[in-house]
Amino acid sequence: MTCLLDTHFLVWIATNSRRLKNYPWLQEYQPWGVSPMSFLEIQLLSEIGRRRLKNPGFAQAVMTDPRFELDEVPFVALIQKALDLSWTRDPFDRLIAAHSQVRRVPLCSVDSVMLEHHKLLVPELR
Repeated sequence: MTCLLDTHFLVWIATNSRRLKNYPWLQEYQPWGVSPMSFLEIQLLSEIGRRRLKNPGFAQAVMTDPRFELDEVPFVALIQKALDLSWTRDPFDRLIAAHSQVRRVPLCSVDSVMLEHHKLLVPELR
């Protein structure tokens, strides 16, 4: 795993979004790391009507796609890192950023708060 995807990038790649044309360098980072937190975030967004993706179908498709690598990190280590990330109030961003730190792999995100505060980003996003 050479980078961890935030939920935006995961959805864009899995659905072959047109937005990917702005990130031609992204292919170099395969296989992409995926945090299980992204699946929970997608479920929540689906339940409140902000995403049309449905789990467990979406999660199963990602987990069987060789372009992605589901990365399970010890929950206690994740929480310990997340406790220090007071620059965000979004629990999913906080946990995904912590996941990146625990694994010491760069995060691939378009979130402006992440880009401003998270120290471990894919170089192309700096």
